[in-house]
Amino acid sequence: GCPSRELFDQIVDKWSMMILTVLDPGPQRFNAIKRLLEGVSQKSLTQTLRRLERNGLVTRQVLATSPVAVEYAMSDLGRTLLPPFRSLYLWTKENMKQVDAARATFDAEAAR
Repeated sequence: GCPSRELFDQIVDKWSMMILTVLDPGPQRFNAIKRLLEGVSQKSLTQTLRRLERNGLVTRQVLATSPVAVEYAMSDLGRTLLPPFRSLYLWTKENMKQVDAARATFDAEAAR
């Protein structure tokens, strides 16, 4: 029931991080986000965008076009997540060899 744990779970899941990364350069329409995120289902994308919007990390704007379109953008609050996300991504790139070695050691010991 810890509120910070719930928020943490909602912002560090795979799709949330990837959506925020896709929105970093600027606003995107729903279908553009879907195309950029290989493997995301329409349902998962919709649910994640709603969660991000509810938490104030993404804004949603209905465009008066024909047909009507929806555009998503990162909010100012959402932009504050970019530095820690970038740090985490950099950490994964810098430490991947060590992680792979640890996995191999663990798997070899578990197989015995």
